[in-house]
Amino acid sequence: MTGLAGMGLAGGGIMRGRTSEAVNQSRFNLAQEIYDPEKQHVQHFNMSGFAAPKIETVRLGIIGLGSRGPSYVETMKKIEGVEIRALCDLRPEKAEAAKKRLENTDHNPDLYTGTADEWKKLCEREDLDLVIVTTPWYMHAEMAVYAMEQGKHVASEVPAAGTLKEAWQLVETAERTRKHCMMMENYAYMPFQLLTLNMARKGFFGEVVHCEGAYNTSKMKNNFSKTRYWNMWWLRQYGTRKGNIYPTHGLGPVAQVLNINRGDRFDFLVSVESKDFMMGARARELAATDSFYKEFAGMDYLGNMNVSIIKTVQGKTIMLQHDGTSPSPHNLIHGIYGTKGAAAFDPPPPKICKGDHVWASREEYERIREKYTPEIYRKMSALAKNSGHGGSDLVIHWHLIDCLRNGLPLDQDVYDAAAWSSIVPLTEWSVTHDSNSIKVPDFTAGAWKTNKPNMDINLERGGNTRIIV
Repeated sequence: MTGLAGMGLAGGGIMRGRTSEAVNQSRFNLAQEIYDPEKQHVQHFNMSGFAAPKIETVRLGIIGLGSRGPSYVETMKKIEGVEIRALCDLRPEKAEAAKKRLENTDHNPDLYTGTADEWKKLCEREDLDLVIVTTPWYMHAEMAVYAMEQGKHVASEVPAAGTLKEAWQLVETAERTRKHCMMMENYAYMPFQLLTLNMARKGFFGEVVHCEGAYNTSKMKNNFSKTRYWNMWWLRQYGTRKGNIYPTHGLGPVAQVLNINRGDRFDFLVSVESKDFMMGARARELAATDSFYKEFAGMDYLGNMNVSIIKTVQGKTIMLQHDGTSPSPHNLIHGIYGTKGAAAFDPPPPKICKGDHVWASREEYERIREKYTPEIYRKMSALAKNSGHGGSDLVIHWHLIDCLRNGLPLDQDVYDAAAWSSIVPLTEWSVTHDSNSIKVPDFTAGAWKTNKPNMDINLERGGNTRIIV
């Protein structure tokens, strides 16, 4: 899939432009990008279940302070045993605004800003334990790899990689350096998603045979805003790619339910995509009266709806959707279907079936919820209620720090980051090749057969890190 390399990073971290015609003409060298790396990779160290030495005070730096970065500043300053020592953004005003959020706290970070390579200087500091990467996602892999090379653990926003080459680089670097690389898939920590994971582990659904997930939410307003995203980067992504370019919010939670990389793994996928009926038209409409949008008027935009089907080695299936344009309500779906029961998150209200072909009444739903709510949510729900994404931001940030402070395995490892992110280039290949099926690499080198689940949602270990109110 050599053509996909062009979708990654160019010099200085600027995205290379691409057209659908270039995608089709490249014909994607599968042997080089899928089969050869998988055959050649030798797992030097299994990062699944890896526990690094305890870090009593986690000294961290944050790269990227535009959209997601400030939320990390807000949550991390509330967590015991954290020192925010460095903040980085290309734009000085963003770095300064983030530091201002830390006034009247014990945090006094140094700022790295103004030039394109300042993030490397942050990673090179000897007094950091953890680097958090919240830049545009096509930059994530390069920054994560560099940070691990400098001896830092990494927490990356989603997705962690945009090409298969980058996904393999994350795996190889983490195994060689023995540094954590956790993709911060916060939707796996939303209340209903945690509830259904606990229910699945305790056998409520019987054998889970099929799951569904989505990130269906209109990006029209945000993507065409001149001020929302640096360099209009999200619009450029929608205008130069095909496939599911934002899969992990829907995929991550159900991958945990299915024990992907820990008893099962993705085998192959197919992806079908509608044409674009909205973004191109909007770009042309805006360009007619505003020259700023002229460069966007001729792009070949991502289709309105992408639907992908993944089959696992154990014979289970996942339906995954992405719709970033239509005005329908926000929809994550999050469906779990087993031999004894089922659950569905969207459309609301969330629903649970005990296997009798009807959704449980609200009274019965509440009894089930009370019985199966995991300890991590019982502990954090009141504290996290004002945090973003249904409280999941604080929960995932807190548990990351708690695991590092207690020397415990992290909830999501580098193999999750690679496998879940690989859906981006793989769905693009399938869409541009008449929706043919394509194999998903085994980033664990066969270790998935014996790896154990390590998302400790019932806090069997640790859980002693305090929230500073």
